[in-house]
Amino acid sequence: MAGAAQARGPHGLAFRLAALTSAAVMGLSLAGCGAGNQAEGADDDSHISFMLDWTPNTNHVGIYAARHLGYFKDAGIEVKILPTAQAGAETSVQNKVADVGFSKLSNLATFNSQGSSLKQVFNLGQHSVARWCSLASRTDIQTPKDFDGKTFVSFGSAEQTAVVQQMIRHAGGNGDFKRVTSGTNTFATLTSGKGDFAGFYANWEGVESEIEGPALHCFTQSDWGVPGNPDQLGFVVRDSWLDQPGHRKALQKFITASMRGYDYSLAHPDEAAEILVQETKGSNIDPELASKSMESIVKEGYWLETPGQKTISGMIDMDDAQSYLDFQFKAGTYKDARKGNPDKAPQAIDLWTDEFVKEARKQ
Repeated sequence: MAGAAQARGPHGLAFRLAALTSAAVMGLSLAGCGAGNQAEGADDDSHISFMLDWTPNTNHVGIYAARHLGYFKDAGIEVKILPTAQAGAETSVQNKVADVGFSKLSNLATFNSQGSSLKQVFNLGQHSVARWCSLASRTDIQTPKDFDGKTFVSFGSAEQTAVVQQMIRHAGGNGDFKRVTSGTNTFATLTSGKGDFAGFYANWEGVESEIEGPALHCFTQSDWGVPGNPDQLGFVVRDSWLDQPGHRKALQKFITASMRGYDYSLAHPDEAAEILVQETKGSNIDPELASKSMESIVKEGYWLETPGQKTISGMIDMDDAQSYLDFQFKAGTYKDARKGNPDKAPQAIDLWTDEFVKEARKQ
């Protein structure tokens, strides 16, 4: 299918982490590049610019639903959705190219360790969607121990390396593996034999694999000795941007309307999938992929704290957050602006605020 083929371009977990690595290397070197754009403008409570982290997919469906159904208009706010930048949403928000970006807490830990001042203000991901997979046809890979000595389709992310090493060692291996760059298509790298295993997202590429292959054999890191939730993903802003009252009001409107959009998507997954396809025609999303992805999200409860919930919480489990950050700190993942080791692990409490989510639930 044309849509699915398009999705196989930049949608890999490895690709996303490559963007993160690139942005982290750039650090604050782009400071001030956003001068003159909307994010640098006046203290405005009626406009928000929002940057995606990938090309559009079901992680973003609540935002598109809120726009399509008029929730943003009802809230008195105009939202400009920006395509993901090469530097990444985190760098773009830090450097005033966008007001709000889509990211996750573990990314903020990396960026803030190097001098950024970002904060997560809404969390969608209550359970991990990251999976570490080989082709199902690889009968020589039965547990993560069998990744030992094989080739990981990766861009050299320190976070990825720490996770994979821990999984292998927990399974009884040494944690030694080679790496290869996937280019734009992780599936093709595996099927060509140039790589043996890679990272994927269960709610998108995992669904894509089920629709048109190739079949994957996947492992969840929490089953293999990695603590916490690595996929606490949602909305992030720059701390100093929140200093202006108008920006705080605009953000509150945006989060409240977006949460309505995600609640709608949870209750009406088929309709939400159709909205995503309609609202992002330029991305050529395969309707079947969007529909089955939403089906997976509802069935697996990726957005819900507990099974059976009817609405998203938008909150972060602080214990899950801190245990994962502590794990990555001990692995040496985080570096300061001078590429040295920070004195202590990033603190989830410093990277997150629940004030906007709590206020949204009152309305």
